[in-house]
Amino acid sequence: MLKELNPLIHSQLRLAVMTLLLSVEEADFTYLKEKTDATAGNLSVQLDKLNNAGYIQVKKEFIGKKTRTSCKITELGKEALEEYIEALKDYLKL
Repeated sequence: MLKELNPLIHSQLRLAVMTLLLSVEEADFTYLKEKTDATAGNLSVQLDKLNNAGYIQVKKEFIGKKTRTSCKITELGKEALEEYIEALKDYLKL
């Protein structure tokens, strides 16, 4: 029997964010927005969902008078992404 693909990661934008964060130590909001070609509003909503699940850690800080939002993947997020990839391999019979 095939394992269900994690619906939280299966979303195209959330999967893109998780994959990007896996390859860097930390990424700021602007970088993620540019790489995913998402709107600021949509990206913000998806980051909140991943953050609430404990898959990423979001840090908001002030640099001078500007806010900077940065994200990094958590251990739980790495495990969830790994399980998602394994389940996907089962679907693809790899």
